[in-house]
Amino acid sequence: MALTCELDPVIDDELTDGILALWTDVSNAGGAVGFVPPVGVEDVRPDLEQSVAAVHAGQRRLLVGRDEEGKVAATAFLAYNSHRLMTHWIWLYTVMVHPGHQGKGHGRSLMAAVEEAARGFHGIEAIRLTCRGGTGVDLFYGTCGYKEVGRIPDAIRVAPGDDRDDIIMLLTL
Repeated sequence: MALTCELDPVIDDELTDGILALWTDVSNAGGAVGFVPPVGVEDVRPDLEQSVAAVHAGQRRLLVGRDEEGKVAATAFLAYNSHRLMTHWIWLYTVMVHPGHQGKGHGRSLMAAVEEAARGFHGIEAIRLTCRGGTGVDLFYGTCGYKEVGRIPDAIRVAPGDDRDDIIMLLTL
């Protein structure tokens, strides 16, 4: 079951609806993508609109993974740095694989596509991401070659009394 990844797809209503559904499903399954369940599509829509606006402004790139039926199954946003001293690395945001596709290798395929895309960006030498502690996703990123380079204890408040570390990871290209 292969994941087909595309960088910079046309962002139309079908793609927007697919990403909204994916983001909502990932959030409600406990994925650390900016929300705490339960959420609905309308909760997620403003964040997607902000990300799409950044794509249209040339500040971010969108990578979409589709399953064998052509449905949106994974996404990642790659963001350029605007600070003139940091333009040699990019941020990786909103890395998602649909919960129904977990364990099929789609996450690893998505991360390989992210790395391949970044290697094709002029002047980019590294990819930086942050992830929520306590989820185990940092271990997954580690298997994809990312190294933990920093940790801010209790920086993410999931709920009262449930604070998580903000883990900073880097992949040197």
